[in-house]
Amino acid sequence: MKSNELRQLTDDELAKRIEENKETLATMKFQKATSQVESTSKFTLLRKDIARMKTILRERQLSKPKIAAQQ
Repeated sequence: MKSNELRQLTDDELAKRIEENKETLATMKFQKATSQVESTSKFTLLRKDIARMKTILRERQLSKPKIAAQQ
């Protein structure tokens, strides 16, 4: 998912998607152990999506105190 699309989501929606992706990643790791994974490139995509969402959440957390301090 593109970062532009992710930035339009709320914090709660982002957190929910992070958890969903983590669950999917765990399931895929189990499938990999039993040799049932079709595409290993999906691991990289999921990890990058999770990192992208966490980065956006962290940016929002860091910008909130600055906004409050300016008022």
